[in-house]
Amino acid sequence: MNDIPSLKLNTGISMPCVGLGVLDRANRDATASAVEAAIAAGYRLIDTAASYLNEQEVGEGLARSGVPRSELFVTTKVWMTDYGADKTLRAFDASLRRLSLDYVDLYLLHWPVPSDFEATITAYKALEKLLAEGRVRAIGVSNFGAAHLRTLMERTDIVPAVNQVELNPSFQQRELRKANEQFGVVTQAWSPIGGGFRRSAVQASGDDPIGNPVIAGLADKHGRTPAQVILRWHIQNGVAVIPKSFNPNRIAENIDLFGFELPAEDMAAIDALDKGVRTGPDPETTTAATFGIVIEV
Repeated sequence: MNDIPSLKLNTGISMPCVGLGVLDRANRDATASAVEAAIAAGYRLIDTAASYLNEQEVGEGLARSGVPRSELFVTTKVWMTDYGADKTLRAFDASLRRLSLDYVDLYLLHWPVPSDFEATITAYKALEKLLAEGRVRAIGVSNFGAAHLRTLMERTDIVPAVNQVELNPSFQQRELRKANEQFGVVTQAWSPIGGGFRRSAVQASGDDPIGNPVIAGLADKHGRTPAQVILRWHIQNGVAVIPKSFNPNRIAENIDLFGFELPAEDMAAIDALDKGVRTGPDPETTTAATFGIVIEV
């Protein structure tokens, strides 16, 4: 397919370890061009969600790329307001229509809902049905903590293939990564470069990894950008990444990760930057009301 390494999921399929994230609701008109540029640059994994409100634009970009569907890996997610047996299946059908696809490669529950975990479980059972029917090639979750995963697996039949979570050098989630590995779940990082720090008040705390002097020094050492160093750290930790960018130059930069390697001492230097600082919502308290998103069917 291309030179991007893949990770084997528990359904037997392979998922590229680098993909394009497209969460930018204020920039929806640029989504199709970003997807097209990413595929031209060598990306084969595109990650979207119903709540990003841009599945239609993602579908347009996929179609414009000219790359056969069989060579692409498309992820989307069901939103919390659509958790439930029939509601989740209808939401999936709506996502397929917006994407103009016959199937998706990976379908995720977007968040756990601890205040109504029964709905979360029911929604996941709908995902199991979609997998059995061959309408998705793998299923998983996003933003689940280890306890959420354990409860889910106790009540369902299929171990999630992927847990997509906030993860970067300032928020390394070591225990969750260890739990994912024990369960046979691939960890995939959203905001892997720490973009949330630059979009929130947390930026003032100095925890943004992209501006960290240790990262800057390693970038100089290897003749790479700070973003490439951070993404390479993820890859060498066995973590898949979906950096978001709508800039063609940065899109190309973010996938150019395989011509260098960080030695053990560089990996340890980045490991030492963990500050436990989250920029996204806390999965323990998140509900649909946290976001106020309305998805048109």
